[in-house]
Amino acid sequence: MALTGKLTKKLVENLGPGRHGDGSGLYLVVDPSLARRWIVRVVVKGQKNKKGAPLRTDFGLGGADVVTLNQARDRALDYRRMAKQGLNPRYNAKREVQSFEEFAQQVHIDRMPTWKNAKHGQQWINTLRDYAFPKIGRMPIDSIGQPEVMMCLAPIWTEKHETAKRLAQRIKTVLDVARSKGFRSGENPVTAIKEARSLPKVKAKVKHHKAMAWQDVPAFYADLQTRNAMAAKALMLTCLTGSRTSEVLGMTWDEIDSDARVWTCPALRMKTGEDHRVPLTDEMLAIIEPLRAMQSEYVFEGQKRHKPLSNMAMLMLLRRMNVEGVTVHGFRSTFRDWASEVAGARREVAELSLSHRVGSDVERAYARSDMLEKRRVLMDRWSSHVTGSEGTVIALPGATLDGK
Repeated sequence: MALTGKLTKKLVENLGPGRHGDGSGLYLVVDPSLARRWIVRVVVKGQKNKKGAPLRTDFGLGGADVVTLNQARDRALDYRRMAKQGLNPRYNAKREVQSFEEFAQQVHIDRMPTWKNAKHGQQWINTLRDYAFPKIGRMPIDSIGQPEVMMCLAPIWTEKHETAKRLAQRIKTVLDVARSKGFRSGENPVTAIKEARSLPKVKAKVKHHKAMAWQDVPAFYADLQTRNAMAAKALMLTCLTGSRTSEVLGMTWDEIDSDARVWTCPALRMKTGEDHRVPLTDEMLAIIEPLRAMQSEYVFEGQKRHKPLSNMAMLMLLRRMNVEGVTVHGFRSTFRDWASEVAGARREVAELSLSHRVGSDVERAYARSDMLEKRRVLMDRWSSHVTGSEGTVIALPGATLDGK
């Protein structure tokens, strides 16, 4: 026998087969298999059926496993309002709300032209596929709240923290787009979770690149000087400038001003997204100037004509030299240690030499100088240390390592 009257969450979960009324035309239908779904029965004003009686029509509102009792009541109310206005919901109802997975897939497709590359775009949707869709993929996009987001984030928040952070950002993006298109309202649950600090604070594990001790660099550099390979020349400049691999290998001749003794690496290749000027020392110029004779667009040309050296070339050279426990990127740390322990350089001078941002946004807004001349003095002294000729550096007038 069908139960009449208001339903409760517990009843929705436990009622047996049959049609159970919640009132005002809303019913929970439980099939013999115990599958549960919502329907609403409405009477359309002014419309008759073939027998001349008021037109009564049933509409499905979705499965009870994804549509909550309150959501079913809200949707049923929308249908009844249309019917009272003489509108048949079958033709005038709002588009059915998509599931989270359906909506996320559409967001992914819409944003394809904005991805840096196809691989990045695939990683974006794969994160949702692996960690969100199994838990909330079938849920209507308008029913995702803090508990549902927590179901996705909590299991991996500590063990896979970086993945969890990316997942949170991608869920937030999907829900923000849904709100902008009228499918959701209110605060984004991801934002609410962050503000409430609902998840434990996880101390980031900093992965340091293995670096050579600054005391060992002169002997290593002397070995490099005996080698004619292009990778050796690129690695020599990398050691001297403290630059990143991609910055050095992508260097083109139009970036070099030999007269001003400056290499300007464009924002496109910089991690900061800003142009970076590198003061060129005598040793640096001695490495690159002879390479002009190759008449290539790139300073460090690879095996293919007019193509840059492979980004693995310097690392493979280290392996051939049997240099263990050291990475190419690690020479940046080597320089930084030397600048602090030996040169006594001011922090901002050393950090700017590595193209690191220094200070807050406000501080940077007022500190417009990149301290090029102070950095030039520091790099001259570093070149002298690396080449084993330290002690012959002459400071430029008005410029000192400590900036005083």
